[in-house]
Amino acid sequence: MTTEQRPPLPPFTLETAIKKARAAEDAWNSCDPQRVSLAYTQDSRWRNRADFVTGRAEIVTFLSRKWKREQEYRLIKEVWAYEGNRIAVRFAYEWRDDSGNWFRSYGNENWEFDEHGLMRARHASINDLPIAESERKFHWDRSAPRPADHPGLSDLGL
Repeated sequence: MTTEQRPPLPPFTLETAIKKARAAEDAWNSCDPQRVSLAYTQDSRWRNRADFVTGRAEIVTFLSRKWKREQEYRLIKEVWAYEGNRIAVRFAYEWRDDSGNWFRSYGNENWEFDEHGLMRARHASINDLPIAESERKFHWDRSAPRPADHPGLSDLGL
């Protein structure tokens, strides 16, 4: 039997933590719940706002609901801290609801990985800020990952 692996593997360095965060960002920006779920252990535990999710099947269900509600989703993650098998990131994402109202959601995530690089715990705190469409800062083509030359959170003053 082969063991699932998701490089980079812990213990993380600054370089590998940044790679891990960017891989997560790219997966989440795909808005493909099945793809995203593969980065987590079979029994991964989440707290996302007030939702508690356990396991890949619940992750897929949760993300399917999320991206049905949060349309034109674009996310940027930035490493805040790392040590051993843990990474803390801050993030912002922009989205609109089905009435055309735009939001920027800000948050922090604490991640814990198993030895194979799969995330076994995710704790997310998120706040939503209504914004005008003219205030949007994330404008890349949704069919591709954020371009390498697109500013990150710090560069955007977020």
